Amino acid sequence: MKDGEVFGTTEAGEVVRRFTIRGGGLSANIIGWGAALQDLRLVEHDAPLVLGYDTLEAYERDSCYFGVAVGRYANRIGGGRFSLAGEPHQADRNFLGKHTLHGGSEGFGRRSWTVSLHGRDFVTLSLHDPDGSMGFPGALDVTCTYRLKIPGTLSVEFTATAEETTLCNLTQHSYFNLDNGGAGDILDHRLMLNAAAYLPVDGEAIPTGRVVPVDGTPFDFRQARPLRMEIEGEQVAYDHNLCLASCRGPLRQAAWVQGGASGIEMEVWTTEPGVQLYSGQYIATTGPGLGGLGYRPFSGLCLEPQVWPDAPNRPYFPQATLLAGEKYHHVTEYRFRMP
Repeated sequence: MKDGEVFGTTEAGEVVRRFTIRGGGLSANIIGWGAALQDLRLVEHDAPLVLGYDTLEAYERDSCYFGVAVGRYANRIGGGRFSLAGEPHQADRNFLGKHTLHGGSEGFGRRSWTVSLHGRDFVTLSLHDPDGSMGFPGALDVTCTYRLKIPGTLSVEFTATAEETTLCNLTQHSYFNLDNGGAGDILDHRLMLNAAAYLPVDGEAIPTGRVVPVDGTPFDFRQARPLRMEIEGEQVAYDHNLCLASCRGPLRQAAWVQGGASGIEMEVWTTEPGVQLYSGQYIATTGPGLGGLGYRPFSGLCLEPQVWPDAPNRPYFPQATLLAGEKYHHVTEYRFRMP
């Protein structure tokens, strides 16, 4: 359908459409709200591969960022404060009333995007973010393209250009469950991450500034192992940046995941220098999930390729500064394979 189908109308009266794309043994539903990947299916596997909702109302109330494109700065900025060219800025403090999370309370994942191009196997969405939005300087024009490719690949490509120097750090925030669509947990999924270091965080999930080797820690996934790991009788709750590189680079493999029951494999390839590993321990839904499923903590796993959190306040981290006239370009591929 050229113009998609109506998925719902926002509380503000905006019509949100859903577009279906197919290719490479996959099918996906994309909605204009938050440029969200609402559903993703692999041929010969009945359950969805991601968590999502069947209604727009649930997305509008959601605080888990199910499947959306987040920005202008993915992850956290401590205190919401940063400086550019010596000038201080204060971003919206939507996390604990103190810090900025995923671009603020009206970040990109909570906005209606425009579908600018659509074909059988791809859809491109665009967003204009005005100067000063959520406290970020300079107008920003963003595109997000979802494309299905052979074999079994979902490609997500972000581009952005700025009118003046600003921050730009975007990511795709899907929760994956390769077994049963979220009916059960992901703790028996096996994970491999090509990261030799991680960022410890304080009690408010802000990086301490240290970059620590994963050796001998629960963050060592250099050899594939299940996410299930208990310390003093409690499951380790992951919500940390794993350090892949010192800067954005060519497309390279960051992670490999395998469903514990299904055996379905997913590789994550990205240009980004970090990936946020989140095991979904804080999942709290605002409505039934896809197919009426009731999601619970650990129902889905996030692997969010991005610049490291709080980088604007840590000059020795990879940086997310986008200069006027410069082009931001981020590619992540999720490559699926049946056992």
